[in-house]
Amino acid sequence: MTATLSPGDKAPAFTLLDQDEQKVKLTDFKGRKVLVYFYPKADTPGCTTQSCALRDIAGEVGDTAIVGISPDTSARQKKFDEKYSLGFPLLADTEHEVAEKFGVWGEKKNYGRTYMGIIRSAFLIDEKGKVAEAWYKISPKDTPIKLLKALEG
Repeated sequence: MTATLSPGDKAPAFTLLDQDEQKVKLTDFKGRKVLVYFYPKADTPGCTTQSCALRDIAGEVGDTAIVGISPDTSARQKKFDEKYSLGFPLLADTEHEVAEKFGVWGEKKNYGRTYMGIIRSAFLIDEKGKVAEAWYKISPKDTPIKLLKALEG
C-alpha cells in the first residue's frame, strides 16, 4: 500500500467520470462534507452490501455527499447504480490513479492468490477539502455506522 492519509491532511484532488460519463471533481463538493469510499468491484456481495447500506442512510446524513469509487468502467458503474437504485455518483478509476493517491491500492490475497487491488476504505472529507476521518480496511457493514458516528461528533 502507498502512503496513507490521516485526519487533517488535504484530500487528494481528483476528476473522474461517473456512471453517466459526467466529470466529477472533488472540488465540486467544496463547502459541504463528502464521504468518498473505495470498493473493489461493482455488484459483488461486499460492495453491494456497502453501497446499499450507504444508500439506505443517505437521508440521515444531511448535506453530506456520498461518492463511490472503484476500478470499474462507467458502464459497469451505471448497471450497478440502476440495479440497486443507489442514487449517488459512482466514479470509474480504471487506472487506479485516485486509489493510489488515497493509499488504497495495494496487495491483496484471496484463496492463496496474491494480486493488486482496492483495499476497501472510506474517507470523510470536510467542507474545506481536508480529511476529517480515514478508515482503511473498513468492513462493508461498518461504513454507514462510522459515517453516522463521525457526523454526530
